[in-house]
Order: sequence, then structure tokens, then C-alpha cells
Amino acid sequence: MALELAPLIERYGYLATFVGTLIEGESLLILSGLAAHRGYLSLPLVIAVGAVGGALGDMAFFLVGRHYGTRLLARFPRYAPAAGRVHAMIERHWAITILVVRFLYGLRTAGPAIIGSTRMPFLEFALLNAVGALGWSACWAGAGYVLGKAAERVFGDVARIERELFGGAAVIVALVAVAYHVWRVRARRNQAP
Repeated sequence: MALELAPLIERYGYLATFVGTLIEGESLLILSGLAAHRGYLSLPLVIAVGAVGGALGDMAFFLVGRHYGTRLLARFPRYAPAAGRVHAMIERHWAITILVVRFLYGLRTAGPAIIGSTRMPFLEFALLNAVGALGWSACWAGAGYVLGKAAERVFGDVARIERELFGGAAVIVALVAVAYHVWRVRARRNQAP
């Protein structure tokens, strides 16, 4: 019996998008944007759900940083260089930093926690974070939607290759994430004395 994607996506797509964006989310937003292109989800609703999940996740990480920031940096010293960069960015351009930190790979979750360890007022962070989350969600969900459009131009009616398209998109996203992680690990090793 073949797995039918449509009912699963229609039933759990928004929930998966929300849960996924609480912690990381780019991969799920791309897949949700692809599902929106296929007509299983609404693109504006995917963007809204992704923005809410992303904003709430970042606020949680901000509060963790606010209450445990110093102890976390002591326990995970590998984040100390990133903390130094984010603190310097906050001092120079606090509003821009809050808006763009989610786009900087490796700082999507650590960035808000590091910002929380500063004296940044929570309300200012929450407001700018919500704007940044909306842009971030629109960017990645839009990328998935465009991926669907591109696949349609190349393959014509993508309904016949839908499972392969979703699977291929998931594999590509995973491979890019793994390649970037390997590159970061090697870069850190090369920087070590």
C-alpha cells in the first residue's frame, strides 16, 4: 500500500511547521512552502505559523539566556566566541542584530540565548524578534514555494513525482545541513591551537 502524502500533510502540516520552528525550522519551512505550492497548505498560513513558532522559540531561548546565560557559557565554552560576536553586534547595532541573528547559521538558537544574557529589555527583544521571525518565515517558506514552481517548470505535472519531490527536497536540505556542519567542525579544528 502506497503512502498517501496529501492527507498527512493537510492534517499535520501546520502542527509540524509550528513544532519545527520552535527550535530550528528552516527545513520544515522549505517543505511546508513546497506543500503550499502543491495546494496542501496555505502559504500565508504557513508563514504565519512559522513566524509564531520561530518567535516563541526565540523568546524561550532569550529567557534561558537571561536566567542561565553565564552558567551556560561556562558549561559550553565553544559558544564563547559566538557570544563575543553577538555581544559586540548588540552594542553597535542592537535592532539589526535581533532582526538578522536568526539568518546566521549556528546562531538561530544560540543567538537569542546570547542576546538574553545582555541587558536587552525583553519587550524590545520580543517586538523586534516578531518582525524578524515573520521575515525569516516568509524567506524559507517562500523558498519552498519557489522550489515547487521550479520543479513544475522542469517536470511539468509534479503530482506523478510528488513523493520523490518531497523526499528529494528533504534529502537536499539534510545534505546541505550535514555538509555545513562538517565544514564548521573542520573549521573549528583548524582554528584550535
